[in-house]
Amino acid sequence: QVQLVESGGGLVQPGGSLRLSCTASGSIFSRSAMGWYRQAPGRERELVAIDTARANAKYADSVKGRFAISRNNDNNTMYLQMNSLKPEDTAVYYCNVGGTYYDGFYSPSTYWGQGTQVTVSS
Repeated sequence: QVQLVESGGGLVQPGGSLRLSCTASGSIFSRSAMGWYRQAPGRERELVAIDTARANAKYADSVKGRFAISRNNDNNTMYLQMNSLKPEDTAVYYCNVGGTYYDGFYSPSTYWGQGTQVTVSS
């Protein structure tokens, strides 16, 4: 059984930064593709960033150049560094581990974090 625990959300002013963390239990982590998603009120969940585990990271156009996904296999933790935050980045952010990455597309696994709220507002 894999469990994912997220942390790091909060309230930040426009232009500020946050770093989200997602720590996994179980043995799924080190060779797995993984991703960060977000869901704003009234909108569908969207994929923000992918760590493919074997190629360059992929990003949604809306966050490219501002967000960075990374992982630490020693402590089974993935991160999302978010810089130059904008009000439109406000959403609940979810991590997903163990999905399938192929040809530029990530299909999520059933392993989701609990979600962490990010609010960008002055």
